[in-house]
Amino acid sequence: MGENVRYSDKDLSEFKALIQEKIRKAQHDLELIKSAYMNDHNNGTDDTSPTFKAFDEGSEVMSKESNSQLAIRQEKFIRDLKNALIRIENKTYGVCRVTGKLINRERLKLVPHATLSIEAKNMQ
Repeated sequence: MGENVRYSDKDLSEFKALIQEKIRKAQHDLELIKSAYMNDHNNGTDDTSPTFKAFDEGSEVMSKESNSQLAIRQEKFIRDLKNALIRIENKTYGVCRVTGKLINRERLKLVPHATLSIEAKNMQ
């Protein structure tokens, strides 16, 4: 089997549009997470907003904690999506890095930055 298994250029351009859309949305979400995080920050020192005073210190720390966790996850997601765009440019997108077979199209629609087929994932 000398031939390369890969998605057609037409498929790749569809995936590219899907991923770019996801990146836009993910970056928007990241901004929201970060601004919520910043607001928490200000409210801690600002007496004009009693709403946060109702929280005990513990839960305020919790929300900062989980927000920064969210932000980190979101940044990784964006990075993974951008890497997927690079694979599209290289025409290696959608090929399982373990089996070398095409990753199922439905899986790629759900997880557009996937680099493993379900098969390979199950072998882990």
